[in-house]
Amino acid sequence: MNLHALKIFHTISEKGGVTRAAEELRISQPAVTAQVRNLEKELGIQLLAPKGRGILVTDAGQMLASHAKRLFALERELDEAVREYKAGFSGILRIVATYLPANLLLPEWLALYKQEHPSVEVVLNTANSREAVEGLLQYDAEVAVYGGGWEEQPGIEWEQLLEDELWFIVPRNHPYGGKEITLAEMMKVPFILREEGSSTRERLFSLCRALNVSPPKVGLQFNGVNEMVRAVIAGYGAIFISSLAVRDNVERGEVERVMVKGTSLLNPIAVCTRKQEALSPAAAAFLSLVREQAKGWARN
Repeated sequence: MNLHALKIFHTISEKGGVTRAAEELRISQPAVTAQVRNLEKELGIQLLAPKGRGILVTDAGQMLASHAKRLFALERELDEAVREYKAGFSGILRIVATYLPANLLLPEWLALYKQEHPSVEVVLNTANSREAVEGLLQYDAEVAVYGGGWEEQPGIEWEQLLEDELWFIVPRNHPYGGKEITLAEMMKVPFILREEGSSTRERLFSLCRALNVSPPKVGLQFNGVNEMVRAVIAGYGAIFISSLAVRDNVERGEVERVMVKGTSLLNPIAVCTRKQEALSPAAAAFLSLVREQAKGWARN
């Protein structure tokens, strides 16, 4: 079926005549009439009949006009859906994030994002560093928000947003609290560590190797940052953690920081995407937002 001719006939039906349809479509009346005649020949039914000085839409024409109305309403919906998608206001945004940004940064960032993009479906999965990279490479996510040390990964683009310090933390009133000690002394305290594959855990063990110090004794192991902090608040062990995760607890006096000689380390927070792949509009809008938000965190 000639959809162009059908649209002309639909306009005639909506506007009530050939003259008004021609004005609406900005084409000549003879062109409008010719298109309808061709459509009648194609379908083998009469759509318009003379009525005095005007025209009448036949029963067959009314049937066709009813279906055409639904068809072109759907076309308008489709056009609007495409415009919304291209503007980043619809679609699905799949994110994988390591525990630190997932718990401390993304709740606020995604709340702001959803206020501007309420129709975008957001799917956030939390994983350790190794799993985050795998999720990106396996197309389980379009964007990874990554906290921790980074080594070049084939096929992945890495963009740093901000960075903070890594701190050694012990319970309140611990003998090492607020003091400066050596790494060897710090490693005598039982540690609460993340699971294998965690970037922070790997950096602690790498630090021990670099300074020729025995690695820490693993007292407890958790898969989440909050659990680690809560355990130290309860009075057990030590943790090596991003200052973003524990700064408030230190300021409230719930835990204490230990200064360890020769261990000033920075913890980058970054967004990762697949190299040489165009982002969906929803993901591009998200990255634009987090870049702006990260500037505020960096200033603080």
